[in-house]
Amino acid sequence: MTFRFIAAIAAAATIALGAPAQAQDRSDWPNSLTIGTASQGGTYFVYGNGFAGFIAEQLGITASGEVTGGPVQNVTLVETGDHLMGLVTMGPAYDAWEGRSELAPGLEHKSIRALFPMYQTPFQVVALRSSGITSVSDLAGKRVSVGPAGGTPGTYWPQFIEALGVQATISNAGAADAAGQLQDGVIDAFAFAAGIPISAFAELAASQDVVMFGFNDAEMAVIREAFPAMSPLTIPAGTYAGHDYDQNTVSLWNFAIAHQDMPESLAYEITKLAMENPERMVQIHAAASETLLENWDKNTFMPFHPGALRYFEEAGVTIPENLR
Repeated sequence: MTFRFIAAIAAAATIALGAPAQAQDRSDWPNSLTIGTASQGGTYFVYGNGFAGFIAEQLGITASGEVTGGPVQNVTLVETGDHLMGLVTMGPAYDAWEGRSELAPGLEHKSIRALFPMYQTPFQVVALRSSGITSVSDLAGKRVSVGPAGGTPGTYWPQFIEALGVQATISNAGAADAAGQLQDGVIDAFAFAAGIPISAFAELAASQDVVMFGFNDAEMAVIREAFPAMSPLTIPAGTYAGHDYDQNTVSLWNFAIAHQDMPESLAYEITKLAMENPERMVQIHAAASETLLENWDKNTFMPFHPGALRYFEEAGVTIPENLR
């Protein structure tokens, strides 16, 4: 049973039983809502489809997540109006805002609006322990999948590898496919980026003898200098079964975004749903432990949707003028 079907059933059940009372005018709400996610096996897929089901359940609107190439594609799908909502990392979103999207070069994505903060995306590598690979530098001469083309890992891992002077054979695949390729020996390592725990990595850790890593001290110095937008992050020991060591790496923040034409009352309710239900959000995915009001300031350039802006101001947050 697909997530899209589950979300549709939830919406129908909510309508049949009587949707929760809303003070908002819903006359301009669309009949359905599509959220751009990413490949199956990644955090966006789980988070986006789970949140779509939550929207359907609570707001009485048919909502579904759609498999995409990830943030680079999602931001353009929202800009063009093909999707009303999408999940993005702020690096590719900023590039698109400035007209530097790899997918739509020259098109300034000025119709996108921020809704709410999601979580940080750490960059992480998994390899079979038998390969002897224990660092990014060890990827020299190896076959490495970096996730879907156009996704956050597909965008940045080739740049990281090049910045470190590593020569590797790069390929693209969805998270679930890349995990299968690693098990089958088609690739030597899978370099990815998603909210932790990454479901594809967790499944590999449960079934295979694998090693996971971010960047060692020497590599980290190079990456931090070459990519100042990246934030340092430690993936704590115990995040994955059998991995009792910390992993130092870098990360980017993720936000849910909407097209500027999303009805204000719908944007308000969606933002409120995410911000005021932390326990339910963590049930959707553990990465949502960072889906918190206090992280609104991790957006530094994109105006908030008027509906989201209204929610944050009601919650006591002062949004600066450049984000209005």
